[in-house]
Amino acid sequence: SGLGPAPLAAGDRLPIGSATAGAAGAPEELPEIAREPVLRVVPGPRDDAFVPGALDVLTRSPYVVSTRSDRTGVRLEGAVLQRVSDGELPSEGVVPGAVQVPPDGQPILFLANCPTTGGYPVVGVVLPADLAHAAQARPGTRLRFSLEA
Repeated sequence: SGLGPAPLAAGDRLPIGSATAGAAGAPEELPEIAREPVLRVVPGPRDDAFVPGALDVLTRSPYVVSTRSDRTGVRLEGAVLQRVSDGELPSEGVVPGAVQVPPDGQPILFLANCPTTGGYPVVGVVLPADLAHAAQARPGTRLRFSLEA
């Protein structure tokens, strides 16, 4: 196209800077993630979409991080959160930390790349300070939720 540098070809060398440059990023150590993180959660806006006691099930049962998790959300396997109806809701806004429950009853904790809207009810919202613990949890990690007033 004649714009920009020539395309890379076999054998091309790319300069990467001085070998004496200091490391970039924060110098402090990151906090260690607990073996079984406890995530603080506040009740969600759709408690009427769940059978009575669903929030108690969420906070009393351990969940395991699924291999189907990604930057969009941590998919959890464990106690089923029973909904009043299997249907979808009209789309409404969601935020990182929202715990959305699809018809199979297995919660999904939204992370950094979550959608802006969703059609499944949100049973609770994890406090922002606890999201890093969820984001760093590997598949197979057990985690729990703790209800905040």
